[in-house]
Amino acid sequence: MRKPLPTAVRYLGQTVVYLLFAGFIGYFASAPSYTHFPPDMALIKLSLAHGAKRVGGCRRFTQAELQKMAPNMRRPMDCPRQRLPVYIELEIDGETRYRDTVAPTGISGDGPSRIYQRVMVSPGPHAVVARLRDSDRRDGFDYVKTATINLVARQSLAIDFRSEMGGFLFRE
Repeated sequence: MRKPLPTAVRYLGQTVVYLLFAGFIGYFASAPSYTHFPPDMALIKLSLAHGAKRVGGCRRFTQAELQKMAPNMRRPMDCPRQRLPVYIELEIDGETRYRDTVAPTGISGDGPSRIYQRVMVSPGPHAVVARLRDSDRRDGFDYVKTATINLVARQSLAIDFRSEMGGFLFRE
C-alpha cells in the first residue's frame, strides 16, 4: 500500500498547476497578436435586406368566386406570396467587386433578400456605383446610385438600401 504524499507537497503541486493554468490563460488573452483589420486599408460594407416585387400580379376575384367563399374569407384580390430574387452589383473604380442574385428568404420565398458583403479598398478617392434590380425586367436596374467618396485608412463606408428613402444610402 502506498503512503499518501505530505500535505505541503500536495499544496505545492496544486499551486504549480494553478500558476501554469493562469499563465496559459494570461498569455493567450493578449498573444499572439491578431489584426482584425489592416491599418493601411479602408472598408466598404454592403449590408441590406430588401423584399423585391412579388412574382406575378394580383388578380381580382369574380363575383361568382366571391360567392363560393365563406363570408369571412372574402377578399377582393388574390396576390401571390412569393417574391422575385434581388440582383445587385457593386462597382468600385470601374471594377465590379460584387455581383449576385439573392433569393428571398422564408419558407414560401416571401421574405426579404439579405446581403452582407465587405470589400477592402486602399485609402483615397473612389468612384462607387451601386445597382439593384428588384423587378422582373431582364435588363437595366431599378435603382442606381453613383458617388465619389474619399476614405482614409481604417475608415468604413456602409451602403444600405431603403426603397422608401429613394434607394441606396451611403453612410461614412
